[in-house]
Amino acid sequence: MHSHSYAQILERIHAALEASRTVFARFTPGAIDAEYKAGHDPVTEADRALDAVLREELQRDGEGWLSEESVDDPVRLQRSRVWVVDPLDGTREFVEGIPEFCVSIGFVENGHPTAGGIYNPATDETFLGSIESGVTYNGNPSQPSQRKSLDGALVLASRSEVNRGEWKPFENAAFKIRPMGSVAYKLALVSVGLADVTFTLTPKNEWDVVAGAALVQSAGGFVSTLEKTPLVANRRDPLLSGLLASGPFLKDELLSVVGRQIELTVSSVVWPNGSRFNREGVKR
Repeated sequence: MHSHSYAQILERIHAALEASRTVFARFTPGAIDAEYKAGHDPVTEADRALDAVLREELQRDGEGWLSEESVDDPVRLQRSRVWVVDPLDGTREFVEGIPEFCVSIGFVENGHPTAGGIYNPATDETFLGSIESGVTYNGNPSQPSQRKSLDGALVLASRSEVNRGEWKPFENAAFKIRPMGSVAYKLALVSVGLADVTFTLTPKNEWDVVAGAALVQSAGGFVSTLEKTPLVANRRDPLLSGLLASGPFLKDELLSVVGRQIELTVSSVVWPNGSRFNREGVKR
């Protein structure tokens, strides 16, 4: 893809994020009626309204679509350019009025996350970037953390994972752990250096992480699956075993610190549907 094409993609992402503002203006976080999907995840009218607006702004003929709030159309597997979207990541926080939720838009080409945009309406933060343009934070060029040691680093953790005790193996680590909602928002903060690291050893879907991973990589940061491979998106099964992200100089130490726990996670965890991941991250 040529750079002028990325400029057009970023224009579409920016327009979609702006359009989402009008949807959010109709709702008051903390005063939202929610239904609950299988797995006890909440879904609101806002999720559905955002999905419709984003699809109208983003998708063009010949492009695939994968969204948490749309029925999956397998035709996306035949497309080289695919949008991977979570209209409202952090719905639980949105329902509870916690300002840690966002619109998450990822663009994938030939399986690689190459552009993304994330907007948190509660904090009025916009993260936008591509692998050719780098990343901006509220319109200003940004870069990930340049920290070279995890000693004293700020690591963003899933609040629900912390509540379930999944971060206990790291409670005596040299880094600071801050629980927070929305994996997409956490990745966005890492992409612009407002946090040093985030990781999850719990399965996530592509729509949770593709936009944030695109931003971290576009900014020059480090992103890896639990199997220590690059993130590949637009797969038939969008479930990933987990994800790591950090500033560029923390890669080796991060992999070392979480390595043993990753081995235990990948080799022994059986997911709710009875499947388990093998060492290559493929469900079996």
